[in-house]
Amino acid sequence: ALTVRFLTRRFIGEYGDMEFIYSHNLTVDGREILFHIWDVPSSQEQAEEGSSEEKRIQWADSFVLVYSICDRASFNILPLKIQFIKAAKEGQSQEKVPIVIVGNKRDLHHQRVVSSEEGRLLALSLDCGFYEVS
Repeated sequence: ALTVRFLTRRFIGEYGDMEFIYSHNLTVDGREILFHIWDVPSSQEQAEEGSSEEKRIQWADSFVLVYSICDRASFNILPLKIQFIKAAKEGQSQEKVPIVIVGNKRDLHHQRVVSSEEGRLLALSLDCGFYEVS
């Protein structure tokens, strides 16, 4: 849903649980940037072997990891995923890999089980960016 919103500026209520690679041009600070987004639903990622996940990690230059503020399990898997990404990317290079943690479904505050503070603290402890969105 976040990828579709970024690409089209539209919100859709229902979407599939399929993996896609999208390309998108965007002007940022006067520069034309070409984004290639490999969107992998969490349910598919969990069912795959580590080699497929490592292939995606090697392909990417940066990472946006999304969890639902209404789903503790989606939040709890983040530290392991981030450690896996950092080991794969930073082990080859001295450069820090850009990683952003995004708490989704902020509009469902009445169903919240992961606090904003928990998200901020996790991001701080793992040296990642942090946002909450609806």
